Amino acid sequence: MYVVPRPEVNDDPLHAVRLASMAVATFALIPFVQPAIPPLLVALPVGLMAGMRKAFDPKKAFGGPIAFIVMVWLMASIVSFARPMPVVLVTIMGLFYFLGFYLIQKTGNPMGMLLLIVTVLMSVMGMSSTAALEVMRDGFTEACIVAAILIPLLYAIFPPAAKENLVEIYTPAPGPHAASALIRAGVLLVMSFWLYTVIDLSNLMLAVAATFVLVFPTRETLFAEAKERTVSTALGACVAAMILFVLTLNAHLPILLGLVFLAGLFFGSRMMRGYYPGMVYQFGMSVTLALVAGALSTQEPAYAAMTRTVLTLVGAVAAAYLTAVLEALFLSRPAHLSEPASLFS
Repeated sequence: MYVVPRPEVNDDPLHAVRLASMAVATFALIPFVQPAIPPLLVALPVGLMAGMRKAFDPKKAFGGPIAFIVMVWLMASIVSFARPMPVVLVTIMGLFYFLGFYLIQKTGNPMGMLLLIVTVLMSVMGMSSTAALEVMRDGFTEACIVAAILIPLLYAIFPPAAKENLVEIYTPAPGPHAASALIRAGVLLVMSFWLYTVIDLSNLMLAVAATFVLVFPTRETLFAEAKERTVSTALGACVAAMILFVLTLNAHLPILLGLVFLAGLFFGSRMMRGYYPGMVYQFGMSVTLALVAGALSTQEPAYAAMTRTVLTLVGAVAAAYLTAVLEALFLSRPAHLSEPASLFS
């Protein structure tokens, strides 16, 4: 699957400042917007903007939030309709999983990941209750509207140096695409069914982490993504813990916004020059913002950080190993695409 490259300092010297300003702006809006899900309001706009490179691209700035809103409302309607018929709902979700993975395998287009994430989130929330489904739908809508307003505004205030848009080149996965998509859809459906029937929606990160790993096409990239997800979650949790510790000493809004700005500068600059790939720091920033926003609303911060880290590790590793085993059993690929991989290599 296509992964956006690191931002270049020459193309966008104000990248870190813009990201930090977005984080501050979303936190400052919480008392006024009173969002359904505060962590979503602060994390989603930052995530959407962090994926943009080079010159301002209206298609991404407006098209991304609009696509999210349309997908969320469509999926919420489907889940609400099929919820009284669990077998029908599970079947429909399985078909959407297959469609999302097949799109990624066949074209490399990350739009398939959008479909998968929305399907996982809305189906798990819908199986919990209609009220939870509506809260998630409204939370996504609020966050996307905020993103569509703030992204162009901040690009106007902190413009990039580059004048051309990034050319994205999508590369199909090594086949067979349908069989590989079917295996991944089956793995994700098993993990989703576990959430539907055994554990509650507080463990939603288990399936979300699995989804981010399963979109990668080969065994090597599966395990590399599992490692990166684990590292980014741990890094984000550590930065969130430092912010929350300072807030226990002085819990005023200007202090919070200043700490969030510093965290944004750290992650934004590391995206360009860090030891790990840029996406590790992008994910880490989302984790930090979500944990801080959650701690200031309803969650107990230490428990939330530990839970998120453990669920990410378990979901990512379980998805990677199960998919690798099934592909080894049922798919034949060239040797360099099927050699054993170690998570911590």
